Amino acid sequence: MDGQQSQRINIYQTGEHPCSYLPGRIAVTQFIDPNLLLPMEAVEHLAELGFRRSGDHIYTPSCPGCSSCVSVRVKVKDFKPNRTQRKVLNRNQDLRIEVARPELSLEVYRLYRQYINHRHSDGDMYPPSARQLKEFLCIDTGYSSFWKFYDGKKLLGIAVTDHFSKGLASVYSFFCPYSGKRSLGVYFVLRQILAAREAGLDYLYLGYLIEGCRKMSYKSNFGPLEHLDHDTGTWKVNSN
Repeated sequence: MDGQQSQRINIYQTGEHPCSYLPGRIAVTQFIDPNLLLPMEAVEHLAELGFRRSGDHIYTPSCPGCSSCVSVRVKVKDFKPNRTQRKVLNRNQDLRIEVARPELSLEVYRLYRQYINHRHSDGDMYPPSARQLKEFLCIDTGYSSFWKFYDGKKLLGIAVTDHFSKGLASVYSFFCPYSGKRSLGVYFVLRQILAAREAGLDYLYLGYLIEGCRKMSYKSNFGPLEHLDHDTGTWKVNSN
């Protein structure tokens, strides 16, 4: 790790379990000791190595015989929104953004429950619970925040964002499922890209682009993307 002192980090590995993204596949996950309170600099370094944060777990896939999960990040200074994305930005100009510490509230939980019930009733997070939300997204790391998007006084969505020295990381987002014309999922990513650029940062980490997983395919629309080549440990610009 960079810095004046090095910290020993233990990495653990789960047993084999069904893959959450590709039906019929077996997954194995490596994760950092969740009892470690890592500083932002260490977490950013791990993000550069392909790790991802979920609650107080920092993990990366390590699946036997499969390399479908590819870490990707947006080069924000080179990003140019396409015609559809410009329409999404214009369509949501009326929204107000508040940046706050991650915190569980009734307002936040109601929105999260509504989102999971309508958009992910077939996934691992169904049925939703307040405890699940707290452990998954309401961890105040010191470098994370809730970007809360309001239409007037109505909370429409939240983009959970980690703030690093060289970039931002999109952790998760959830929003009102009845606001389809706004394309809020796309809008949240665009706002994170623009905010990173305005702050003079280099990247927005988007997690994993997974070949064959429709729910993750949207990430390819935010090019130019860099992907992590695990064979060389270097980031390369996608050719497509």
